[in-house]
Amino acid sequence: MNATDRTPADLLRSALSADPARPLVTFYDDATGERVELSVATFANWVAKTANLLQGELSAEPGDRVALLLPAHWQTAVWLLACSSVGVVADVAGDPGAADIVVSGPETLEAARACSGERVALALRPLGGRFPQPPAGFADYAVEVPSQGDRFMAYAPVDPDAAALIVAGREFSGAEVVERAGAEASGLGLTGPGSRLLSGLPYDTWEGLAAGLYGPLTTGGSVVLCRHLEQLGEDALAKRIESERVTAVAR
Repeated sequence: MNATDRTPADLLRSALSADPARPLVTFYDDATGERVELSVATFANWVAKTANLLQGELSAEPGDRVALLLPAHWQTAVWLLACSSVGVVADVAGDPGAADIVVSGPETLEAARACSGERVALALRPLGGRFPQPPAGFADYAVEVPSQGDRFMAYAPVDPDAAALIVAGREFSGAEVVERAGAEASGLGLTGPGSRLLSGLPYDTWEGLAAGLYGPLTTGGSVVLCRHLEQLGEDALAKRIESERVTAVAR
């Protein structure tokens, strides 16, 4: 982390400058057998495209609230960093009825319809696949995002001290996310570049977000993000820890 990094988006830019080819997020879904590995460069490209979708197509502005009704997933991590890039508030598992925009997975579409603003749906299929049949009233993320630009420039500077994240009812500024993630990193076993944390925690708590995204990003480490980890036996988990060169575990 550089001294000038005040927001999660700043952390990603620093990571991109330092070593774009290193792994940042390795995602497993133990219900489907999916494994996806994203380098810093690939992850940053998804973030740029998603931020362009937010700012351009969805007309999101700094201070707008985006309800993220999504599980711990690599695409959720992308949305969290895209929100930070634009300066909107990422409200994790927030009330869609109080949000300007809602981003929903396939299991929360009915709840997401309470949002009167723009609605985006993610199929959460392997390789970022689209819905076989797009849900009515939603833009399909997998259809909309590929055509977006690979570089992002915010229309307005992002204020590090403005609200950036709401999780479990607690509001954080971008600067608070960076500071708290950095302060708690060593407690998660993140000791610096090369640290690799396996997290089976959900994203609907600060602890889950710190282990599953912000802590590794702050320290120059990486995360092995596991959804449905409870379906993996202990022997298989031990093999994953070894094969992925995991240095710390949060579950």
